[in-house]
Amino acid sequence: MKVGFISLGCPKNQVDLEVMAGIIRQAGHEVVSDEQDAEAIIVNTCAFIKSASEESIEAILETAALKERGNLKHLVVAGCLAQRYNEGLLEELPEVDAYLGTGEFERVAEALDSLAGGVKTRHTLPAPEYIYSHNTPRIRFTPRHWSYLKIAEGCDNRCTYCVIPSLRGALRSRPMSSIVEEARVLASQGVKEICLIAQDVTAYGSDSKTKSLPRLLKEMEKIRPLPWIRLLYTHPAHFTDELIEFLAGSDKILKYLDIPIQHADDGILRKMGRNITYARVMKLIERLRKEIPGVALRTSLMVGFPGETDEKFNKLLEFVKDVEFDHLGVFGYSDEDRAASARLPGKVSERLIIKRRDRVMKAQAGISLKKNRERVGTTYKALVDGPSPETDLLYCARIYFQAPEIDGVVYINDGNPISGEFADVLITEAHTYDLVGTAESSPRKK
Repeated sequence: MKVGFISLGCPKNQVDLEVMAGIIRQAGHEVVSDEQDAEAIIVNTCAFIKSASEESIEAILETAALKERGNLKHLVVAGCLAQRYNEGLLEELPEVDAYLGTGEFERVAEALDSLAGGVKTRHTLPAPEYIYSHNTPRIRFTPRHWSYLKIAEGCDNRCTYCVIPSLRGALRSRPMSSIVEEARVLASQGVKEICLIAQDVTAYGSDSKTKSLPRLLKEMEKIRPLPWIRLLYTHPAHFTDELIEFLAGSDKILKYLDIPIQHADDGILRKMGRNITYARVMKLIERLRKEIPGVALRTSLMVGFPGETDEKFNKLLEFVKDVEFDHLGVFGYSDEDRAASARLPGKVSERLIIKRRDRVMKAQAGISLKKNRERVGTTYKALVDGPSPETDLLYCARIYFQAPEIDGVVYINDGNPISGEFADVLITEAHTYDLVGTAESSPRKK
């Protein structure tokens, strides 16, 4: 049958969706991009926080409406929402014909075959254990020149506000040989940037005596046609001397680190279960900037965690102003069932959470603009993504300090950039989150 896909949530979800697409195509089904043409649609959901669950349910209901006005016959819900609320969803969403949990992606073709035979798949989902390999079929939905690569599944961190371990299971690191082989294939297909992802990239190999992140990166560096490797989701408590020293000396691992820090108050960090102190965070940031000159730092913070007083929040705000991250995102805390933090006293009102989030982002906007202005007049090596979605008169490109889909871009308004290739870009204008520049003929800078 013709099958469409809707992906919600993080890049890890997108990889899962790409794997499902590959599996069903291998099974003889057709993957279609237009939902109106689809006989079956798979909605891969997110349920990390309350707002993500609400977005997932809204997407499911909107998709279900296609059964009345389109070709849609079968609706499959996959991923975190299915894993988290499966038994309740059976009653609340009768429009759904099948559920696939986070450990059942390999069963997607089987589920479609059952639906084609008139059998719905609506069972209690098992604990997740599955993780794909380099031999698993996969259809990438990212542009041809960059790709995500998942190196592990699950998480052992047990942060008190997070339900990911219950949704994704325990940490399961992929074999290094499988990851390296997948990277080789991607590079042979023209991929120039690989973004390594996991719930915690720095935890890779901690479930094994034979694997570690530095060891993996050393093997990936040997892939000659692969110029850029980017690390996403690195836990501040899991940086080692070996990892930092390797990053400092590497020519292929981008000087870009996404380090979710969450807070700057020791009491809040302790209640969050982050296993790190403010002093250790500051020492890590200082060391990274000293030993990796030019390193770009992104972080994620949470405001409104139970017990966050004005004093504790102000410490977080001063931390943001003092450190001056290149990129920063802010989440507002919400109680999640099954999360230990939901039982903590000292709840912060939603109105105050929004106010605090806005104050942090306002401070970060000023920092971002300042940093971008300092880049005017500098020429950088940039990977050209293609024409701007807004106008064909501009091209979008990214410099090493700009990760795909989450950071700003550089708009090229002059020159002859080629989509999917590198170009030297002279920065001529600075905006709060984006840059403007002129493309030169060949890349010289990094």
